[in-house]
Amino acid sequence: MLFHYGAVGVFLLVSIAFVVGSLLAGMAVRSSRYSKEKASIYECGEPTIGSAWVRYNVRFYIIALVYLVFDVETVFLFPVASVLKRFKEAGLGALAFFEIAFFVAILAVGLAYAWRYGALNWVRDEEKAEVAPGEAL
Repeated sequence: MLFHYGAVGVFLLVSIAFVVGSLLAGMAVRSSRYSKEKASIYECGEPTIGSAWVRYNVRFYIIALVYLVFDVETVFLFPVASVLKRFKEAGLGALAFFEIAFFVAILAVGLAYAWRYGALNWVRDEEKAEVAPGEAL
């Protein structure tokens, strides 16, 4: 049993040594002279137009987070679904099914909450109310 922990420890030490060795080799090889050209922004060989710092709308991140939650849900459900037949043969099929259903129900409640409070709406009601039809901008 301890042999397995030893193998994990050796793997950990080798991986740490590889990372540290790569960083030290990079420090030894690269030049450390500063130049204005090195510090400039490189954009496909063309001079940059405008600022390189672009502000993204926070709604992109909200949609991405909702996607990630349901993507991770799939990652968690797949192993359980793949062994569901074994649970059924052991007499635990109903328990496993209700555990899966409970997990999906929690996520569905979270999705309903986000949907209800407009987190998934691209244009929020407050923004619609700011400019009523017929008003001057």
